[in-house]
Amino acid sequence: MTTAIDTATPQVAALKERETLRLCTAGSVDDGKSTFVGRLLYDTKSVLADQVESMERSSADRGFDGMDLSLLVDGLRAEREQGITIDVAYRYFATDKRTFILADTPGHVQYTRNTVTGMSTSQVVVLLIDARYGVVEQTRRHLNVAALLGVRHVILAVNKIDLVDYDEATFRAIEEDFHSIANRLGITDSTVVPISALKGDNVVEPSTNMDWYTGPTVLEVLESIPVTGGRAEELAFRFPIQYVIREHASDYRGYAGRVKAGSIAVGDEVTAPHGRTTTVTNIDTTDGPADAARAGDSIVLRLADEIDLARGDLLAAGPRPEPVREFVATAVVLTEKDLTPGQMLKLRYGAAQVKARITSVDRILDLDGVADTDNPEKATLNDIAHITLQTAQELPVEDYAARGAVGNFLLIDQSSGNTLAAGFVGQRLR
Repeated sequence: MTTAIDTATPQVAALKERETLRLCTAGSVDDGKSTFVGRLLYDTKSVLADQVESMERSSADRGFDGMDLSLLVDGLRAEREQGITIDVAYRYFATDKRTFILADTPGHVQYTRNTVTGMSTSQVVVLLIDARYGVVEQTRRHLNVAALLGVRHVILAVNKIDLVDYDEATFRAIEEDFHSIANRLGITDSTVVPISALKGDNVVEPSTNMDWYTGPTVLEVLESIPVTGGRAEELAFRFPIQYVIREHASDYRGYAGRVKAGSIAVGDEVTAPHGRTTTVTNIDTTDGPADAARAGDSIVLRLADEIDLARGDLLAAGPRPEPVREFVATAVVLTEKDLTPGQMLKLRYGAAQVKARITSVDRILDLDGVADTDNPEKATLNDIAHITLQTAQELPVEDYAARGAVGNFLLIDQSSGNTLAAGFVGQRLR
C-alpha cells in the first residue's frame, strides 16, 4: 500500500514558492573554492548517494585523509589533473528557505574573463581568500569586477582558518583590509566569515572552534540576503527592438524584444528615435495579450502610430538618453588580442551593432592599489581599463546600472567575430 503525498499542505506550498538567489564564487588559485562548493553541496544534502560513494572511492585512491569534497565539482579531466578550476560551472542546491544557482568560477588570473561571466548574472559574490596570505591581487581584481558589474553583496570567506590555529587577530586584520577596499569601491553590503571548508567550520554549520566569532555562517548570510533583480524595475522603461514582426494580410506590425529596465502598460507613452512619441496599444506575449510588462519580460509591443523602426532601435519612457558618438567607459579585456588607441572594431549595445574606434586607452587600473598606468600603449588580457570610444553612428547610451539592465556593451573583433572586451558605459573606478 502506498501513501500519496499531499501537495496542498502549507509546507509543500511554501517550498514551491521559495525564491531563487544567484551567486558565484571567486578567489585565487588554491584558496579552496572547489572544496567550499563541495562542502556547501554536501552539508545541505544536495548530493546524490552514488556521487558521495564515488567521491569516497576517489579520495581513498588518492590517499586523501577523509573526503576530498573538491571532487564533487571539479568535473573536467583537466581540472582533476591540475587540481584547479578552469571553466565556469553552475551548481544547484536548495534549503528549506530558498533555492540557489551557484556559478563556480576559476581562480587563475588567466581565467578572469570566465569570472566576469559568472559574476555578470549573480547578485552575491562569495569571495574566498586563504587566511595564511590575506588579501592578494586576485582579491582586488575580483572586487573591482564585482563593483563594475554592480554587485553590492559580497561575502568574504576567510578560508583555511584552521591552518592559522583559528587565530582571531589574523582574521581581524584581513577583515579590516577587505572593508577598506570594498568601501572605496562602493561595495557597502559585505560580510566577513572565518571558515574552514575542509573541516566544515561556518560554511553551513556553526563552528565550535572559534568562541570569538558569533556571526552567521555563510549559508545563513545567503539565506538572509533579499532576492532582487538588480533594481532594474526601478529604472525608466528601456526596450531595445530585436525584431520587427509584419503580417501584411492582417496589417499586423509589432516590435519584439525583452524589457531591459522599468515597466510598461497599455496606454503608456513611449518615445522612439528622433524624438517621435507614440502610445502602446497592445502588449502581446506567448500566453496571449497582457495589460503590462516589466523588466525581464519578452514581449511584442504594438504602437498607435506607424513609425519607421528597425532592429537595434530603442523605445523608452521618461527621460530618453541623448544619442552620442563618443563616450567614456571601462572595459575588461577578455582575449589575448590587445586593445589599442585607433583600433577599429564592432560595438554591440543592446540589440544594436555599429562600427567603432578606440579613441584612447586612458588608464590601466593597478589592482595592487599602488599606481595606475595613465595613457598606456595598450590594454592586454585581463586588464581593467578606462577607455574612450567613438562610434560610426549615434547611440543612445547611458551609464551602466542595475547589473546590466542598461549601459553594458561588447567590443568585437571585425575580422574574427570574437568578443574582445566587456564594457561598462561611464564606469570609472577610483
